[in-house]
Amino acid sequence: MAEPLSLTRLTLTQAAADRVAAIAAKQGAPAILRLSVEGGGCSGFQYKFGLAPEAESDDMVSETGDVRLVVDPVSLDLVAGSTVDFVESLGGAAFRVENPQAAAGCGCGTSFGI
Repeated sequence: MAEPLSLTRLTLTQAAADRVAAIAAKQGAPAILRLSVEGGGCSGFQYKFGLAPEAESDDMVSETGDVRLVVDPVSLDLVAGSTVDFVESLGGAAFRVENPQAAAGCGCGTSFGI
């Protein structure tokens, strides 16, 4: 039985899409943001962001305008249902993941536990 769409959907906010587009344009790269999850960080897992040259055939792809967010199947299990945003504050600017599966997090916002 297939999972409900809400559990597999990923959302890239307009603010995050705008930032990816600006970075990609500056670097002359496609506007594709790859989100992956690696072991480590202070809470067990950490998010990793980077521009990707293309989406892989088994990636989950979410589009906001002309910008794509891609996630590999292994990472998708840990971030399904998440929203990726770009926030600017006095403390700096960063991509943030609002992950409904995260049971714990850390102050830096890049590490989480399930």
